Amino acid sequence: MTDPGRRAALDLGTARTRLLLSGGDTLIDEPSAVPADPSSQVTGAADAVPDGRWRWPVRHGIVTDPPGCARLARRVLRTSATSGTAPLERLLLGVPVAASEAERRAAVRAVFEVAACPVAVVEEPLAAAAGSGVSMADPRPRLLLDMGAGIIEAALISRGRVLDTGSVQILMDFHAGAATGVPAHLLTRVAAMVADLVDRVPSSIRRGVRDGGLLITGGGATRPGLARYLCSALRLSVSVAPDPAHATVRGLALLLASDRR
Repeated sequence: MTDPGRRAALDLGTARTRLLLSGGDTLIDEPSAVPADPSSQVTGAADAVPDGRWRWPVRHGIVTDPPGCARLARRVLRTSATSGTAPLERLLLGVPVAASEAERRAAVRAVFEVAACPVAVVEEPLAAAAGSGVSMADPRPRLLLDMGAGIIEAALISRGRVLDTGSVQILMDFHAGAATGVPAHLLTRVAAMVADLVDRVPSSIRRGVRDGGLLITGGGATRPGLARYLCSALRLSVSVAPDPAHATVRGLALLLASDRR
């Protein structure tokens, strides 16, 4: 599918799936949906087909339909194919911090089925931080809020590790085939989740965490008024990452490039 030595960064989101290959700037960004009938020749945009002909194999950021996930991964890898036919050397997959070990293994198995190469996982808030310019060697704790379509995760990050986290699940309207975004009534839960995370920070570093502010990533990061609301509710400086919807897949690609094992 790709040239020898190529590596892939894959972000399997609830609403969108994104892929970046090493050695190129082409970003694949497609709906996280596959035809309900594996033999179907359904065409057109999945998020424009409301009649149940599509399945969404990722819910709340978790792979709930491994066969459907394998078909999704196969499609995006084929979309990215070049004239080369050599298999991938390695694939790095983003997973929510909230995913259990069993759920992570299920995701790895589904992707390995089509990638046929070693598949490793990285927690998505960590990848999003890397893709937003946060150094993985920085000892200073950073507070990040990853606004996904199916799950929102807040994370405290230091030295390339997630130290603590919290999450809020979002209901996606799968029958309509589109993410509804963050309902207004959930914003108070999101703010409370971040506030609780800050309260759990050891007192010795809490001042540094607050001084560093809150970095928002994910497709929901550009919701009108979100940054202003969180700034007021949390009394923290709040910034939105550049191109926040693609921060996770960019970070996965950067982590792949820095690890040549």
